[in-house]
Amino acid sequence: MTTPFKTCLLIDDNYIDNFITRRVLESSNFAEKIIVRQSPMEAIESLRDGSVDPDVIFLDIRMPLMSGFEFLQEYDGLEIAKKGIKIYMLSSSLDPTDMKQSSDNKHITQFIHKPLTVKALEEICQ
Repeated sequence: MTTPFKTCLLIDDNYIDNFITRRVLESSNFAEKIIVRQSPMEAIESLRDGSVDPDVIFLDIRMPLMSGFEFLQEYDGLEIAKKGIKIYMLSSSLDPTDMKQSSDNKHITQFIHKPLTVKALEEICQ
């Protein structure tokens, strides 16, 4: 796979999930640069101050202090939200409410079940 994206932001509080997802992203040459934020609040700050300028974001739902959906509410108020960044909800949730809320959110491109796979990345890049 050629590198379709310049910068990928991964937002997930789970170290192991981040490790696995990062390895899949790296082995697939998905992005030139992969940035990980274990806190949605840190991610918002990075987006707000311009230190991170992603083409694509992988976002977990269930995180302490701020959920993925709460992140999206904050994100919606940022200038960068107008850039058309692809956001993929990457979650182990099987809750139909989460999937419905993801599909109804204007910023979410697709809901993807963890773990992220090479096949899922290939589908994204088609």
